[in-house]
Amino acid sequence: MIQLSGAGKRYGHKLLFENTDWLITPESRIGLVGANGTGKSTIMKILAGSETLDYGSISRAKAISTGYLPQDGLTLTGRTIFAECMSVFAELDAIEKEMESLTRSMSELDHEGPEYANVADRYQKLEHEFVARDGYTLEAQVGQVLTGLGFHRDDWKRQTEEFSGGWQMRIALAKLLLQKPNLLLLDEPTNHLDLEARNWLEEYLTTYPYAFVLISHDRYFLDITVQCILEIWNKRIHFYAGNYDQYLVAKTARKEQLESAYKTQHDRIEQLEVFINRFRYTATKAKQVQSRIKELEKMERIEIPEEEKTVHFSFPQPKPSGRIVAEFTDVAKSYGERGINEHKVFEKVNFMIERGERVALVGVNGAGKSTLIKLLAGQEPLTAGAYKLGHNVGPDYFAQDQYKELDPEARILDDLGELSPASTQTQLRSLLGCFLFSGDDVFKRIGVLSGGERNRYALLKMLLHPANFLLLDEPTNHLDLRAKDVLLEALMKYTGTVVFVSHDRYFIDKLATRVFEIGDGKVEIYPGNYEDYLWRKQGKAAGQTEAVENELVGELSAVRSSDHRVAESSANEEAHAVTPTNGDAPNRGSADSKAKRLNPIKRQQMEHRLHEIEEEIARAEAAIALCETQLQSFVSAEETQRRTQELAHHKTALQNLMTEWEVLSETLT
Repeated sequence: MIQLSGAGKRYGHKLLFENTDWLITPESRIGLVGANGTGKSTIMKILAGSETLDYGSISRAKAISTGYLPQDGLTLTGRTIFAECMSVFAELDAIEKEMESLTRSMSELDHEGPEYANVADRYQKLEHEFVARDGYTLEAQVGQVLTGLGFHRDDWKRQTEEFSGGWQMRIALAKLLLQKPNLLLLDEPTNHLDLEARNWLEEYLTTYPYAFVLISHDRYFLDITVQCILEIWNKRIHFYAGNYDQYLVAKTARKEQLESAYKTQHDRIEQLEVFINRFRYTATKAKQVQSRIKELEKMERIEIPEEEKTVHFSFPQPKPSGRIVAEFTDVAKSYGERGINEHKVFEKVNFMIERGERVALVGVNGAGKSTLIKLLAGQEPLTAGAYKLGHNVGPDYFAQDQYKELDPEARILDDLGELSPASTQTQLRSLLGCFLFSGDDVFKRIGVLSGGERNRYALLKMLLHPANFLLLDEPTNHLDLRAKDVLLEALMKYTGTVVFVSHDRYFIDKLATRVFEIGDGKVEIYPGNYEDYLWRKQGKAAGQTEAVENELVGELSAVRSSDHRVAESSANEEAHAVTPTNGDAPNRGSADSKAKRLNPIKRQQMEHRLHEIEEEIARAEAAIALCETQLQSFVSAEETQRRTQELAHHKTALQNLMTEWEVLSETLT
């Protein structure tokens, strides 16, 4: 479809890549990775046709369509969102209008005349093309994509210029997805998407009928969507089959091979140079010396590029707080005058956060995640209820626009040095490099940085002296994979308490110990990370679980009812024979009835079943552990799908067993 041959590109005096041969087929699903500044966005622009190669050639198949989404900078005006998205179907719209015109002509022409036959033939051809290109479902397609990307139905009629830059990029992405080009080029498409929109885009791309190349700093997104990783490294482009996790393993192996080849070549060069220097002026060895000189000249030297060092920075740990860090009691929050244009965000919210927890806030855009963090930080007042901070708790809040708190006149390196005088300049520059400030950038004044750059720096400053209760609103925005890893490692070692909002699935999975889902004025609490939250929320085979539980409860209720009748009959017979002498007798009868609620045979059966369930639970847990281990090793897409389905089956079985065990245990006690 597109082929690069001997391709190379320079950016000023810097060589980005050279001698590249790359074939993009109609089925390609490629993730483009590499260190910051290696040329990822440049190669996307070359594929899109907006930039040219300095070396080599690029050839394209005829009639190929390409759609390119840059990182930012797109602005749309003059139409509603829905009309803007419908504009991508201009060709189909023209066909539909011509069909309407032909329909009117046919109604006026003589059905027996030759002109009618020509018009009818033209109409038939157009209708066939219109149907083949799903012309009758265009509005439904637009609605599906807009909803998936987080636009509410009320937004569809709003003008595009009413939306901020991030939402403008969502509109541009929606148009590209609706166009369905043969080659889709997406430069960090997840930058402006929340978790729900990212999840939808993942599913959309897994069923996309054509090729795509994408750049993303979301590791999980790459793992799900791509089948090949292309890395720009050492001025070359290297290809790795599989997703991002498999690329990391293969890259380590390739690096080891390169280092081994470098050592072998280095040893050979030393041998040749020693021989040449020793016998250079010996007449009898002149031929051998010349042979070795030629060998040295022809040798293509292997280079080991400087690797970006992985920084492991020891952030200072905060003072310990009490066990209870924060507690909400019947908290409500609303905006606007009561009863008049009142917007209720929360109502009767209750939860408790304990020391050391790492709580992820999730929910659709506008659900109230940022509002909840502001309430915890004391940045917003409660409308009703009570909020109590625990003993010795010191909150620190990182907002999405935290950069506004920085001194614009200060230089980055000087400002950071004042905050951490014990750190050397080398340590500070290494840490700044992790957050994408390198070279002369560290001497820039904060005021000349972009909003994203200033937010990165504000986050770094917070981590140098963290409080014991961190409240982070989208700290992973504007960070690349390396910077996210540094942040993740720091927060995992952090001994305080964290509440955070992030749209990075991998980051949440690794960090969160609990998930708070925000929506419809409520906060639903789920233990575990994002994967655990999804599993519980989706309620694998919830209907089956409920049916099994209801059946078991019904059976146990029947047992209780039967035993109660037996006990009641026995008690009545005893009442005829013995007359109570004080008020204690009825209580003894009640206790005896409770003790006799299960007959011995039924109790024995239930106890036997309880032991069986415990053994089945152990087997189910072992099967789940085995499946999870197997999923860590990629064999093929089909095998991964099969193992994932098997894992879901075992988790459903485990959930059913736990439900049955709880009901039986409660009945037997």
